[in-house]
Amino acid sequence: MTSDLILKYFPDITPVQQEQFARLQELYTFWNNQINVISRKDIDLLYERHVLHSLGIAKVMPFMPGETVLDVGTGGGFPGIPLAILFPETSFHLVDSIGKKIKVVNEVAAALGLKNVRGTHARAEEIKEKFDFVVSRAVTQLKDFYPWVKGKFIKSTTNKLASGILYLKGGDLTQEIAESGLAVQQFYLKDYFEEDFFDTKQVIYVKG
Repeated sequence: MTSDLILKYFPDITPVQQEQFARLQELYTFWNNQINVISRKDIDLLYERHVLHSLGIAKVMPFMPGETVLDVGTGGGFPGIPLAILFPETSFHLVDSIGKKIKVVNEVAAALGLKNVRGTHARAEEIKEKFDFVVSRAVTQLKDFYPWVKGKFIKSTTNKLASGILYLKGGDLTQEIAESGLAVQQFYLKDYFEEDFFDTKQVIYVKG
């Protein structure tokens, strides 16, 4: 599976972006051998299960130039790195509580020449800035996640959705959403991507 999968769903990306996406396989294969940030069995499916999955957020919410996005529990850089490639004029702050994972984030961003990515070894609660959006990928239950980022939102965005959380999750979320007590919107990735992997995948939106 190659980066052509990205071009299939995002045909308007520039040659520079195409090259950056194409380099992700080599970079993550190298770093995964040093520091395990992706399941070994998934590395050959990087573009489907990690890169395109991350870009599901872009189908729901195209970020605007000048906006700021916090990626909580980014691991090796998902969803933040693919989103930063796609939206070079949006600023992304990627945080994780595990320092060696942030090392991978910063090394990959440097190798790709991404000027709009900052990686920080920290817990989400320690970040004092405010952002237009918070993104994350299945870090924990929604009821536990929301308190980490509550109060971190800039309220003045003119984007199509108000400032808030865009959270990649999978499976039946009925109970999890009910337990969170939050008002959410659910966007199903099977409406955007035809691969079977996305059948149960969603982006959950919670207003900040």
